[in-house]
Amino acid sequence: MDPVLALGVIIGAVLAGVVGSMFGIGGGMIIIPILTIALGIPMKEAIGASLIGVIASSTGAASRYVGEGMVNIRLGMIMEPATAVGSIIGAYLAIYFDQFVLSAVFAAVLVYSSYYMLRRPEVTIDSKGKCYDYLACAYNDPRSGEEVSYEVRNLGKGLVASFAAGNMSGMLGIGGGIVKVPTMNVWMGVPIRAATATSNFMIGVTALAGAAVLYTNGLISPVLAALVAVGVFAGATVGPRLSGRIAGPTLRRYFAVIMLAVAAIMVLKALGVMP
Repeated sequence: MDPVLALGVIIGAVLAGVVGSMFGIGGGMIIIPILTIALGIPMKEAIGASLIGVIASSTGAASRYVGEGMVNIRLGMIMEPATAVGSIIGAYLAIYFDQFVLSAVFAAVLVYSSYYMLRRPEVTIDSKGKCYDYLACAYNDPRSGEEVSYEVRNLGKGLVASFAAGNMSGMLGIGGGIVKVPTMNVWMGVPIRAATATSNFMIGVTALAGAAVLYTNGLISPVLAALVAVGVFAGATVGPRLSGRIAGPTLRRYFAVIMLAVAAIMVLKALGVMP
């Protein structure tokens, strides 16, 4: 690989690792546009490398979030099987769909998720009282130092959304967090910090399932995947620190704005407006 191109991949991967670990999305929605639009790498090859980067992001960020007590481990383990099955199916779809379809679907998922993050309020139980449900949890907010308690609701909807998130992960290389975080936050009542932390905990397994399918079909470039993994892992060690300094509502707005911006770029790419 050309040294300039390799440097561009690493820089883009570091940025994706920082953003992805902050918002629990794995960085796929950042690294894929960088690889395809800025660096001219084919969409299917970018998807394979992105899934490897998602695994690296999860590895780099999840341990810190678990250590801080923000990950709802029970919820993550219940939702993950549905996500993994969806990821395998999505990876097979990625093999047969052309780049226009993949780009268009990718943009649609981003717009949908950003709409919900902007329009639907975050509803949680914020108190120092008892957690009432076997899936309920509490954590200490790193910014305010206060305890936040919440109950998990709509688990059935969450499992369906997890399958869809896995499908998007395997098909688009985005880790599934782009769907999981809004689902947990808006539908299931999980605060944005706990949602991003739990998503980081889950996305590595999700991406691994899809990456295995793409690897067996020769759609993962070892050199490109290695560069992306190194850069994303480095960025993922920084993201959780930055996330703890941002207020929850502000974190939601940043999340939504980034998704809309990337969606616009991918739509222009799919329509051929951008090279």
